[in-house]
Amino acid sequence: PQNEYIEESIKRHGRRMDHEERKRKREARQVHERAAMAQKLTGIKAKLYNKKRHNEKIQMKKTIKMHEERNNKHKSADQPAKEGAVPTYLLDRENQSRAKVLSNMIKQKRKERAGKWDVPLPKVKGLDEAEVFKVLKTGKRKGKQWKRMITKATFVGDGFTRKPPKYERFVRPMALRYKKAHVTHPELAATFNLPILGVKKNPNSPLYTSLGVITKGTIIEVNVSELGLVTQTGKVVWGKYAQVTNSPELDGCINAVLLV
Repeated sequence: PQNEYIEESIKRHGRRMDHEERKRKREARQVHERAAMAQKLTGIKAKLYNKKRHNEKIQMKKTIKMHEERNNKHKSADQPAKEGAVPTYLLDRENQSRAKVLSNMIKQKRKERAGKWDVPLPKVKGLDEAEVFKVLKTGKRKGKQWKRMITKATFVGDGFTRKPPKYERFVRPMALRYKKAHVTHPELAATFNLPILGVKKNPNSPLYTSLGVITKGTIIEVNVSELGLVTQTGKVVWGKYAQVTNSPELDGCINAVLLV
C-alpha cells in the first residue's frame, strides 16, 4: 500500500549494519533529553509535561510491582519437633517459613482471564465504516455531507425521540429498528422471541455500541422474565446477555444465543 515505503525498503534491503547500536544509544540519550526538557520548560507547558511524566512513572512503578515476586513470611503450621531442649527464651517463637507470593495484581488478572465468558462467536469480521454508514447529502445544492444513515439493524429504546432532522447526524431508519430477538437457550435447546433491553457491546466499535447498531457478534441484553429463570436466592432473573449469531440486516430478524 501507499506510504509504506519504509517498511517495504526494510523488507527488501534490511537495515543498516549499526542499526541496533544506534537504537540503543538513542534510547540511552532519551532519558537525558527528557530531563533537560523538563528543566527547560516553564508555565503551562511545564505543568502538562510534568503531569504526563508523573503518570508515566506511576504506570512504570505499577508494572514493576506487578512483575515482582515478593518474599513473604508466614508461620508454618506443622512445626517439626526439635531434638534436644529448647531454651526458655526461644519457646514462644514459632518457625517462620518464607514463601514466594505473586503480587496481587497478577493474581487478579489471572482470575479475570479465567472468568471471561466463552461466547458462541469469539471472532467476528471487522466492519468498514463505509459499509455501516451511508453518506447523506444535504443542503440546497447537496454539497453538505455530514449526515450518515445507518445501514445495519439498530435498537433504540421505547422512549426514543428523533432529533429535529436539521440536527440529526446519524439517521436510524425505522425499517431497520428491532425490538425483539429470537433467543436460543443452549441448555433447553429451545428458542424464544424476547424483547431487547439494550445493546451491551458491539465488538466493532464503541460508537456502534452507543448508537445501538446490532451486527453479527454483538452482545445484547434481553428480557428473560417470561422464561422464569431464578437465581440461587430465588429472585426472578430479569435481563440476561445474548450474542447475535446472524447478520440481521440480511435476514430481517435477530437470532441470538443466550450466554449462560
